[in-house]
Amino acid sequence: MKANQRDYAQAARNAGAKCRLFFFCGQDEAGASAAVAKLVAGLPDAGERVDLSGSELRSDPSRLVDEARSTSLFGDVRHILARVSGEEAHDALLSWCELVDRGEVDQGWPIFIIATSATDKSRSAKLLIKRDDALVAIFYPPDLRSVTADVRAMADAAGMRLDGSLGETIARAAGLDVRLAQSEVDKLALYLDASPRSPKTADQAAWDAIGASTEEDGFMPLVNAALGGELGKLPRELARMREVSLNPVGVALAMERRAAQLAMLAPKLRRGDDMKQFLRANGVFFKEHREVGDQLMRWSGGKLERLVPRLADLHRSLLANSQTAELLLAREITQITRYAAARR
Repeated sequence: MKANQRDYAQAARNAGAKCRLFFFCGQDEAGASAAVAKLVAGLPDAGERVDLSGSELRSDPSRLVDEARSTSLFGDVRHILARVSGEEAHDALLSWCELVDRGEVDQGWPIFIIATSATDKSRSAKLLIKRDDALVAIFYPPDLRSVTADVRAMADAAGMRLDGSLGETIARAAGLDVRLAQSEVDKLALYLDASPRSPKTADQAAWDAIGASTEEDGFMPLVNAALGGELGKLPRELARMREVSLNPVGVALAMERRAAQLAMLAPKLRRGDDMKQFLRANGVFFKEHREVGDQLMRWSGGKLERLVPRLADLHRSLLANSQTAELLLAREITQITRYAAARR
C-alpha cells in the first residue's frame, strides 16, 4: 500500500491488523517520526520499543526478522523502530518479505522504519508498495501553511485558542518541525493551565513568557552560519548555543530541514535564473532569500546527496549520546562550516 503524509493514518486504519510493516520515507524526517509516534500510540498495546539502526540492518539483514519474531525474557509485547538512511534496510526488508511469504513470520511484531533520504521510488519502497501487509508513506518537506495548521490542531487538542498569528509564530520558531512545535504547544498549555475542559486563549505575551522572544534565540542563525560557510560567525553562534541552552537535537533537525529544502530546490534551479524570482516562485519566505540563495550556490546536488544522510547520522548520534550531544554537534557543525567556506 502507498500513502502520503496526509492520508497515512486513514490508510493504516483501513489496513487494520494485517499491516505489520510501515516504511516512512521522504525528506521530512520530523514528519515521519511524528507519524510513527502517532501510530504507536494507537496500538492496543505498544509494549517495549526495540531500536535498530541502518548500520545494524546493513551489516546483519536477518536482524529485522529475528527481532520481529523474538520474545523477551518475560514474554512482553514489543514493537520495532528502525532509523535508516537511503537503502540501508533493503536487504533486511527483502528477507522479511521472503520469510513472511513462506509463513515464517506469523504474528510478528509491528515494524516501523523511518528511511531518511529514501523515496517511494527507491528499491526498498518498491518491495513493499504492492503488499497488503505493508504501508509505504512519503513525507515531503512541509510548508509554513501546513505546519501552522498542524500547530492550530495541536492547540485545539490541548484546549487552547491561538490569538492572531501565534500559530505561524510557533511554526517558524520550531523551524517547521512538528515535533518541536508539539513541544512548544505543550509548554504553552502547561503555562496557561489549559485543557479541553478548561480552554484558554494563548496570546503573544504568553508565548514570550515561555518561548524565545526574538529570532536570535532560535536555531536558524547557527544553521545559516554553518551551511553558509561563515567561519567568522561560527564561534559566536556556538557560544550562543551554550549560553541559551539550545537543544542540540533541535539544531540538528533545523539543519536537516534546511538541507532538505536545498535538496528540493537545487534540481529546479537553472543557469541564468534570477535568484530572487526563483526563490519567490518556489515559496521561500522572503526574509530567508539571502541565506537560502547563498547556500544554494555552495551546495550542488551531489554535495547535498552526501550532506542529507550525514545530518541524519548526526541526528541519530545525538539521540544516542545525550550527555555529549553539545560537543558532538559543535564538532560536526565546524566541519560542515569549513567545507562550505572552502566552496566560496
